[in-house]
Amino acid sequence: MRTVLWASIVALLLTAIVPYAWCDATHSGRPGSINYVEGQAAIDSQPLTAASVGAVELAKGQTLTTQAGKVEILLTPGVFLRVADNSAVMMVSPDLANIDVALVKGRAIIEAVDLHKENRIQAAQNAATITLQKKGLYDFDADHTQLRVFKGEAQLVAGGKEVKLKEMHMAILAGEGPAKTQGFDARRYQDEFYRWSALRSAYLSEASISAARSYVAPGPGWYGPGWVGWGWYWDPWFGAYTFVPADGIFWSPFGWGFYSPIFVYRSPYFWGPYVYHRFDEFHGAYGHGYGEPHIGVRR
Repeated sequence: MRTVLWASIVALLLTAIVPYAWCDATHSGRPGSINYVEGQAAIDSQPLTAASVGAVELAKGQTLTTQAGKVEILLTPGVFLRVADNSAVMMVSPDLANIDVALVKGRAIIEAVDLHKENRIQAAQNAATITLQKKGLYDFDADHTQLRVFKGEAQLVAGGKEVKLKEMHMAILAGEGPAKTQGFDARRYQDEFYRWSALRSAYLSEASISAARSYVAPGPGWYGPGWVGWGWYWDPWFGAYTFVPADGIFWSPFGWGFYSPIFVYRSPYFWGPYVYHRFDEFHGAYGHGYGEPHIGVRR
């Protein structure tokens, strides 16, 4: 019990000394906003660089292409589109209530931490149309004519036939014909691009802690100046947008947490008589129970 109390005191001290993030008026997250650029990438003929993050959007009718590079794009709050090397994605519709993208070639992953029924997110690939039904992790592979659902559920239309694709199932998209579905071994597809996506999710989880703490009201209370509710928030320490929910904690498909201001305000947070939760700038959140730690901010 003394260990728990001592860790709680340390957590409060860390909360006091870590600098806050802020949301700056020059950055406004919208569907299609470029959130990370690595290596060689372009929108139509315009090269993307690190300076494009938070300043450039993939607009309707434009195509983003990568060579030896990767890009992360915002869709709706809590939903990230990540594009692999040697790939191309076209923005068909960037409307908040009707997101529509098309994977022209290569590979892309959509990570949906939060998904509202009012937000219709649809993707086209290999003459098939895929609509996301639940939050989860969706792996699009145009070069191998496959769609893999690691977590979540998707509605797939191919060859005039509708198919519901559930967690840990993949669809083989055979030209103009109906899709064939089957289970798959997740380990087989957890390659370099998958691991890169998981790492991006981890960074954004830590950024959510940093950003959420900016909107904790001084003294008793919940939300401070600048808070506009659930959505995208720019974090200058990480140089990217992150997702900040209005209340509680939202777990990503990779297991990382995205935190609300009220959740961070109550840090250290106690789960039961022997479990505590603390935050610090460099390692995110740690939960310990009966001596068994949860590393980083992962569930």
